[in-house]
Amino acid sequence: MTAARSLQFSAARPARLGVLISGRGSNMVALADAAQAPGAPFQIALVASDQEDAPGLELAAARGFATAAVRRRDYPGDAPGFEAALTARLRASSCDVICLAGFMRILSDRFLDGPWADRVLNIHPSLLPAFRGLDTHARALAAGVRIHGATVHLARPAVDDGPILAQAAVPVAPDDDAERLATRVLAEEHRLYPAALAAFVTGAIWLSADGARMEGAVISS
Repeated sequence: MTAARSLQFSAARPARLGVLISGRGSNMVALADAAQAPGAPFQIALVASDQEDAPGLELAAARGFATAAVRRRDYPGDAPGFEAALTARLRASSCDVICLAGFMRILSDRFLDGPWADRVLNIHPSLLPAFRGLDTHARALAAGVRIHGATVHLARPAVDDGPILAQAAVPVAPDDDAERLATRVLAEEHRLYPAALAAFVTGAIWLSADGARMEGAVISS
């Protein structure tokens, strides 16, 4: 990215989301709830998973969403084949934007810099760049931080990397354990992701060589 630019989508219709999950899909449900609000600038076009038994697929189907299972194990040693199959499903549903919501697969630069460049969002349970990867809450407690939280960012090939779109901070209580902290952070994720996505698809977030900027107030707690 060089000059500052917005990625505003068509104002004639809500942006069509492809939501990728691997498990229960709680952030998918938060996005679905937000999409049902009057005047929402996005709608869910497809919920896809790399696990055919992901509980979130059943939740999505119960809400009437199109679902798909694209199993990584069906493409042993063939990451390009897996990503091509995923892209075919997303394109068949005319998706404009991809939201990673607990999708436990690393997507390649071929995918993220190709057909979906700057159109893949991820939510991560830490204040990036701190605590990339897994077990973020236990690691935050072990590090003795006083503020933890969640981040929505544009996905890049490196794990939990990319321009930060929005963050929400959660104070760490003296008696917190990983489970209690995770519960409070997850509540913020459910609020943050739809708000950041709405800003993204309406063009309120601007991308430039040094990151992302947002018109108006920063989304935070």
